[in-house]
Amino acid sequence: MKRWIGFVLHLAMIVVLTSFGSYTLMKKVDYKVPDSLKVETGLEQFAPLDSISSVGETGVVPPFLGKAYIGFKEALAFKESQGRYHVVNSLGYLGKYQFGGSTLNLMGIYDMDAFLDDPILQEKAFEANIARNKWILRKDIKRFNGKKIAGVEVTESGILAAAHLAGAGNVKKYLRSYGQEDVTDAYGSSISYYMKKFAGYDISNIEQKKNAKV
Repeated sequence: MKRWIGFVLHLAMIVVLTSFGSYTLMKKVDYKVPDSLKVETGLEQFAPLDSISSVGETGVVPPFLGKAYIGFKEALAFKESQGRYHVVNSLGYLGKYQFGGSTLNLMGIYDMDAFLDDPILQEKAFEANIARNKWILRKDIKRFNGKKIAGVEVTESGILAAAHLAGAGNVKKYLRSYGQEDVTDAYGSSISYYMKKFAGYDISNIEQKKNAKV
């Protein structure tokens, strides 16, 4: 009898444990994700496709920083030197924006080694040169802004980028000849190319200034 009772109790225990285990395995458990770990949708930000359409000679895509002054100067710097402050090219042009020594002299800079080692000075020189060219080209900006030359809309930023490339005097000739007197530098970049490439930036925060100095 004792053996029989022990057998029945043992069997009953097996049945109970088996049922409990099956229930645990079959039961669906819902886990609540903490709010701090939830990911919101719609967070992705993409630059416009036209901002990455121009790839540099090295295959590196230039940064797109918008259409205000900072976007203008960084886009131009990327074209000139890929944004590197310590570059001197084969013709002796210097720094992030590839200034010539004579242009730097006009803005009160004479020590070229110190210029190359001073990123803040290079940024100030670029801004001063924009202000200076704005004053020189003020009448032409007013006259030609919004017009088309050779199918390209003329804008203030395009004019000033071209002046950085070829000088304000050559840009005057280009505009007043309606594109007939174009100038190309030693590396194949022309006034018309810069006029198109750097069109449409808002650089109204830089005021024109006669004889701008750093």
